Amino acid sequence: MALSSCLPQSPTESGGGLNITIYGFSIMKESLEKEIFPAFSAKWKREHGVDVKFTPSFAGSETITNQILQGVKAQVGIFSIERDPQRLKEKGFVTGDWRALPQKGIINKTPFVILVRRGNPKGIHDFPDLAKPGIKIIHPDPISSGGAQWSILAMYGSELVKSEKQSGEPDRAQALQTLQAIWHNVFSTPASAREARTTFELGNGDALITYELDALLMKHSNANVDADIVIPEATIFSEHPVVIIDRNVSAHDRPVIDAFVQYLFTEEAQRAFVKFHFRSGVNEALNQENKELATIKYPFTVDYFGGWDRAYPEIIEGIFRDQVQKRK
Repeated sequence: MALSSCLPQSPTESGGGLNITIYGFSIMKESLEKEIFPAFSAKWKREHGVDVKFTPSFAGSETITNQILQGVKAQVGIFSIERDPQRLKEKGFVTGDWRALPQKGIINKTPFVILVRRGNPKGIHDFPDLAKPGIKIIHPDPISSGGAQWSILAMYGSELVKSEKQSGEPDRAQALQTLQAIWHNVFSTPASAREARTTFELGNGDALITYELDALLMKHSNANVDADIVIPEATIFSEHPVVIIDRNVSAHDRPVIDAFVQYLFTEEAQRAFVKFHFRSGVNEALNQENKELATIKYPFTVDYFGGWDRAYPEIIEGIFRDQVQKRK
């Protein structure tokens, strides 16, 4: 008897089917589980006669990155921030170039908005209003949540963009002062954007800064939720990369995993993302199909700061960590 026949079979080889283990940041859950996974499985079965199952896990983007670094066998990761797959690449978990994928690996995007209590009793209309005395803000933890880092860039960058529109120069002192004043009112920092949303849903706090997608999902999943959505005048669009975790992908699994990742950029998958309130990064016209997506007066992206390679050390560390968080 060959030694190999005594070894346990991997999930991808047992039962005549295939399994894809995918780790995603928290707000990817609904669109993947309710639409993307079933559609891809049906397509693969139709074309290849083989069943494909998914083993998913969802948490804050920094958290899932740390889990992969610690050895979980994720084969595909979808992250909130580009810095996380870069960390995996530096440690040898990712050997391919995810930016060689369509749209440089970005499968969808969503702007940052403010959730307030119904009727907006605190009069919150833009990020600076969150600095008013007595406002209680829920904000995910920047240590574990990519969404939290996007939110910091949204608040700080919004003041830069608006001041630049008004005077021709970004007012960095005003942006810092606003961020410090807002953070002074943060009283709860859950581990992920989804946990922060749950905390708000339970009736805690006056405001939550979050993805537009999650704000809309919350309104739809709980018609009785005590909340309205406020659209800031200037806000950031978060952009979300998909990455194959090459260290955990066998030659046997590679074809189906490559096919699944490519599928995420198809019109069928992009339409599903828009249905669940993401914005398509592939075909902007699809976004017209969701009439609830807001119009942002002054949208910007992380490129405004020079990309994540500059935004993280300069804004998240140099400004938020060293000049805001430590002085609260």
